[in-house]
Amino acid sequence: MRTQRLLARLAPKFGGRAATVHEALQRLAADQDRKESHSAFLEAWEAQDGSLTEDEVSAMAKCYGL
Repeated sequence: MRTQRLLARLAPKFGGRAATVHEALQRLAADQDRKESHSAFLEAWEAQDGSLTEDEVSAMAKCYGL
């Protein structure tokens, strides 16, 4: 039921229900690609330079507002 309400709300913006689903799938795939790329980057980094310390992770989180 919630999905139907979301589709009804978004369909006018994206040109219909099918176009809305298509847009959502494209965004989901792009998000998945970013996550996989990020994971590969971190794995390569750790293989080369070792794991990040808790202090480094905390500093990055603070810097980026996470």
